Amino acid sequence: MFSKIQTGRRLQREIGGELVFFFHDSDHDPRETRTVLRHRKTNEPTQLNFAFKNVIQRKFSPLYLKEISDGWQAKIARQLPNYISDRLTEVFQIPSTSNVADFCLEMYRHMGLLDDVRVVRSSDPAFRQAACQVPQFFVDVPHEGEIVRARFLNEALKLAKGGNTFVTLPLTEFNKKQISPTRDTRFRWMQSVVNCSHYIPGASEQVYLQSEEIPEINFINRDPIDRSDEAYTEFP
Repeated sequence: MFSKIQTGRRLQREIGGELVFFFHDSDHDPRETRTVLRHRKTNEPTQLNFAFKNVIQRKFSPLYLKEISDGWQAKIARQLPNYISDRLTEVFQIPSTSNVADFCLEMYRHMGLLDDVRVVRSSDPAFRQAACQVPQFFVDVPHEGEIVRARFLNEALKLAKGGNTFVTLPLTEFNKKQISPTRDTRFRWMQSVVNCSHYIPGASEQVYLQSEEIPEINFINRDPIDRSDEAYTEFP
């Protein structure tokens, strides 16, 4: 993410325009918030992640509805001085939200990563309402007292349990404000609202994004940085 932002800022200096961060907080995969830090003395890598309120939320709720378990922030803050500066540890303790997506967004802002950047969230009901229809999508629906992100497939709502195992949920009425795209339809869905001229894809996105089918968009490779799979821990 850091390299994408830096590339965007470079591009803006060269051609002007507005920087837009498309924050896909509709995703439900808990692996999306895994963070790798290195010990300041031993340089050994450690993987950290949120502790979620319950198993249903962790596995199936979208990021904007995943809740952080009580005591998680304080517990992690006690560990962080082994990995990052004291000042950055203090910044980590500033966010007061119990929501995963909001917590991440607050951290990015306090670190200065989003200065002069317009944030567009895929969970925003107004954004979803304005977005185009896509043939493949997920729907946010109730399940066991939570809201989960179920794949709409073959006229049914399904939760992936792993491998080829699915749980089929009762089919209920839904509208555009509950819909978010699949991997293969996300760019088209986003672009129908954002209308960008240049786009900086993520590393995995470059594998499946069919850029040749969208010749009007300039796809820009991220500027290379060291250890791009690890957390950005610098602070001005």
